[in-house]
Amino acid sequence: DAGVHSKAWYAATCDRKTAEDALYRSNRDGSFLIRKSSGQDSRQPYTLVVFYNRRVYNIPIRFIESTRQYALGREKSGEERFDSVAEIVENHQRTSLVLIDSQNNTKDSTKLKHIIRVS
Repeated sequence: DAGVHSKAWYAATCDRKTAEDALYRSNRDGSFLIRKSSGQDSRQPYTLVVFYNRRVYNIPIRFIESTRQYALGREKSGEERFDSVAEIVENHQRTSLVLIDSQNNTKDSTKLKHIIRVS
């Protein structure tokens, strides 16, 4: 277990559209939640959904079999790895998360500030 099930920020049954709609409605930079990833892939079990600058970012959370750890986004050298999804959230409530817009090739950053609950 990734330590997500009892957390306020975990939207277990939420799909991508529901998550994005909830974040657009919040309209606050740093709003976030974590949902199950759409594809049933054990290597990418969750998605971190973040609102910033009128955009919603869906960031995959990867599970690394060899170390039993989690990491954000595509695999890269020197990436930060965490023992649980909760640790990722706690870390990025303190330190900024880099948001990459692949369409416009821009980078932003924000901290995870506002937990969004999806009913």
